Amino acid sequence: MISSAPRSPLRRALRAGAPLALAAALLALTGCAGTTVAAEPQRECVASEVPLAELDVLDAPRDWVGPSTACLADAGITAIDDAAEPQLPVTVVDDKGTEVTVTDASRILALDVSGSLAATVFGLGLGEQVVGRDSSTGFAEAAALPVVTMGGHQLSAEPILELAPTVILTDTTLGPPAVLAQLRDAGIPVVITTSERSIDTIGTVIEQVAAALGVPDAGTELTERVHAELTAVTADIEAIAPADTADRPRMLFLYVRGSAGVYYLFGEESAADALITSIGGVDVAGEIGWQGMRPVTAEALVEAAPDLVLVMSKGLESVNGVDGLLESIPALASTPAGENRRIVDMSDTEILSFGPRTPQVLEALARAVYAPEQSGPLAAQAQ
Repeated sequence: MISSAPRSPLRRALRAGAPLALAAALLALTGCAGTTVAAEPQRECVASEVPLAELDVLDAPRDWVGPSTACLADAGITAIDDAAEPQLPVTVVDDKGTEVTVTDASRILALDVSGSLAATVFGLGLGEQVVGRDSSTGFAEAAALPVVTMGGHQLSAEPILELAPTVILTDTTLGPPAVLAQLRDAGIPVVITTSERSIDTIGTVIEQVAAALGVPDAGTELTERVHAELTAVTADIEAIAPADTADRPRMLFLYVRGSAGVYYLFGEESAADALITSIGGVDVAGEIGWQGMRPVTAEALVEAAPDLVLVMSKGLESVNGVDGLLESIPALASTPAGENRRIVDMSDTEILSFGPRTPQVLEALARAVYAPEQSGPLAAQAQ
C-alpha cells in the first residue's frame, strides 16, 4: 500500500480501480495542498528551432553540470486538418460500463487531472464547442475558458451547471462521485473515460473521446497522426542519444510539493518510466525495483544514483529552485545529479499530460537532456 495521508485523493484513486495513472492521481495532491511558492523569477521558456537530428548534442550527457528547462516549440494544440461534424445521437458504453447516450456536442466539458481530455477534444477540431476547463488545461487556446475545478482538482456542480454543458467527458481522477451523480440527475450525459495515462494509452483516450462526441473517423485520423509523430520523434531521439547504454543518462522522476511536504519517487508502472525510456534515458527506479510511486527515501536515492532528475516546474518552484530541492532532500545532494545540479524541469500541464502533444513533449525533454544550451532559459540567453 502506498503511504499517504488518510483519505487523500491518491488513496481514493488507487482504491477506485484499476491500474490508474498514478502520476495523474498524485497531481490531485497539488489541489489539496493549496499552496505553491513561486520563489524564483519566471523564466522565459524558449525552444530552439534546430531539428533534433541537427542539434549540437553533448558528448557526455551524463556529465553535464547545471539545470535545464524543457520547452515546447509550440505550446498550443494542433487540430486535425478537417474537423468533422459530430454525428449524433450516439450511444457508448463508458469505461465504468455505463451506457450513455449523447445527443448534443455543442457545449462540451472535458475534465481530468492531467488536462489530456481537453487537449484531445481540441485536437479533434472541436475546441470551439468547449465551454470550460479544468485547472490542468494550460494551453493557450483554452486560456480564456472558465475553470470549473475548485481548490485545484475538485469538481463543483454549481459552476458546471452554470455553463449548461450538453456533454461532460471525465475520468476517475476528479471527484467527488456525488457531483457526477448530481450532474447526471440534471440530465447531462456524463461519459467516464479510462483514467490510465501513458504513451501506450494515448490512442485509447482519443478513441473514447471521439466515439462519445460522434466523430470516430476524426479520432482515427488524430490517433494516426500522433502515432506517426511519436515514431518520428523517438527515431530522432535514438539518433542523438549515446549508442552505448552505459553512456546514457540515468534518470529519476521526482514529484515535489515542498510547501505540502510531498516528495514522491515515480517508478515502474507510473508512466514516468515510459517517459524516461522514450527520451533515451535509463530508468534507474526500475533498476532498484521501485514500483509505482512512493515517498522518496534516502536509501533509494543513494542506491539509484541518478545522473539526472526530472521534475515539474511548479514543484521546483515550491522548494525554491534547485538549491531548495537539494536542501529539502539531502540524500539527493550526494548523487551525481545533485552534485552536478542536473535537474530538468518542465511545465506541470505538459510533462505528464499524455495527449496529442506527447511527441512535442518528448522532443522538448530530449533537447533539455542532450542539448541543454539550446533549451529554455539557456536558449534565450544564446539568442
